[in-house]
Amino acid sequence: MFNDDQLMRYSRQLLLADFDLQGQEALSRARVLLVGCGGLANPAALYLAGAGVGGLLLVDDDRVEVSNLHRQVAFRADQVGEEKAPALAAQLRSLNPDVPVTPVVARVDAGWLDQQLPEVDLVLDCTDNFATRQAVNAACVRHRKPLVSGAAIRLEGQIAAFDLRQAGSPCYACLFGDGTEGDLLCSEAGILGPVVGTVGTLQALLAMHLLTGKPVAPQLHAFDGRALSWRQLALRKDPHCPVCGDPVAGEDG
Repeated sequence: MFNDDQLMRYSRQLLLADFDLQGQEALSRARVLLVGCGGLANPAALYLAGAGVGGLLLVDDDRVEVSNLHRQVAFRADQVGEEKAPALAAQLRSLNPDVPVTPVVARVDAGWLDQQLPEVDLVLDCTDNFATRQAVNAACVRHRKPLVSGAAIRLEGQIAAFDLRQAGSPCYACLFGDGTEGDLLCSEAGILGPVVGTVGTLQALLAMHLLTGKPVAPQLHAFDGRALSWRQLALRKDPHCPVCGDPVAGEDG
């Protein structure tokens, strides 16, 4: 199903025994939704497009600002003022014209997500606020779509994958609850570009694992950019989770 140019483009990843032609075929059939088009989505989308994912749906209601450019490295100075989703889509099409990219200028809500999630295979949460994270997680639980969530602030980052196709998988709310308070923005706390780039890049890697059938352990990976160190926390499904828990267990509790 691949022409000679595509086989050459993807040749280095086709050499990997853990990926090979079967993995490339699986990737080429997959459609991925990225919620947010900022510092996390920039590297994640570049790597997914470069790897030959079957399609990317990008959604964001923000515009490129000059203060974004130190970390949102897919954008260029002449794109300042443009809407982020179309601006990122243009860079991805330039990188790999074979990957269909659909930009949407919107702030997601439950209704929009319920319309779109049946058409995608995996979701990347690349947002910076708890309300949207909770809405995305709840929609992924409803539609049983795998979710890769990333966050970064100051010199710290974290990433977790929730394979909600599996009945025993925890969800984002099992770890963080279902609250929406406590947002801390980069504009208030600061962020070092390579930290958010590290997390976004690993979001792409986890997405490729999930899309090609590789097992991904339910873990929270926490990155300390000062010490260049990682910590892992094993995650369990919370039977009393307000989003994915057993209603009977909730009543008993």
